[in-house]
Amino acid sequence: MNFTSACLAVEEISRVDPSVAILVDIHNTLTNNAVRFWGSEELKKKWLPKLASDTISSFALSEAGSGSDAFAMKTTATPSNDGSFYLINGSKLWISNAKEAGVFLLFANADPSKGYKGITAFMVDAKSEGISVGKPEKKLGLRASSTCPVMFEDVKVEAADVLGEVGQGYKYCINILNEGRIGIGAQQVGIAKGCMDVALPYMLERKQFGTAIADFQGMQHQYAQLGTEIHAAEVMMYNACRLKEAGLPFVKEASMVKLYGSQVAERVASRSIEWLGGIGFTNDLLAEKFYRDCKVGSIYEGTSNMQLQTIAKLMKVDYMV
Repeated sequence: MNFTSACLAVEEISRVDPSVAILVDIHNTLTNNAVRFWGSEELKKKWLPKLASDTISSFALSEAGSGSDAFAMKTTATPSNDGSFYLINGSKLWISNAKEAGVFLLFANADPSKGYKGITAFMVDAKSEGISVGKPEKKLGLRASSTCPVMFEDVKVEAADVLGEVGQGYKYCINILNEGRIGIGAQQVGIAKGCMDVALPYMLERKQFGTAIADFQGMQHQYAQLGTEIHAAEVMMYNACRLKEAGLPFVKEASMVKLYGSQVAERVASRSIEWLGGIGFTNDLLAEKFYRDCKVGSIYEGTSNMQLQTIAKLMKVDYMV
């Protein structure tokens, strides 16, 4: 499955359950790609067959004090005297898939004296001694997706489990999250489409004053406008996928689709509840769930403000002489 196909899968699953979609997104656009791109042959043989069959992965980056400033992490990976293994110590927060994970793609600092240039990526077996997964957070949305704190206490990780090169974890993290943002854009497009899937059939069926709600001009203008915005976000997502797969610069476009996709999803989810009237405010239909699920799209894998910063920086580069 290529990158575009993975994003299409995320989009379509999100039309029904964005919680399942985020599991698929993290597993494919983050972990699997990281192992494929930078893993040693030994790591590929060890993990890719499992990741393709019976093992769920988790991306362990965020900490209590390092959210948008991800490289301020405090988790350490202390090398043994002979360099054959590392001891991992620290805590991660807001870790998706943590409860079900069979492996953590973990980022820890192997040489804090070098600052962010000491950050290293590890593939850590979730069954390793010293790992404890806390209770799932009680979230506004995506409740079927486990989001938990994960503690690492003297977790022994073999040197062979280092992903790529020691001290290059910060580069891998930046690169893989740029791709992951396209996946989040795909999720948000799917949520917006899911809202339409719920609301429009209802509006076509329900009549007031002898006329289907969908036939009132005021309503037509609303769903036509949002339908256009959904299409625009979807095309942006496909374009970002195209650029990524062609090996062309795509970071600006990835940030744009995540930013715009999350905005569109929020607008469509909110308006769909209004279109449905009283029943939209209940949990009888999926509209209220989509409304709750979409909000995190402007937060995880880079907040909307961080996306705007990235877009602005790259726009300046485009226009510099």
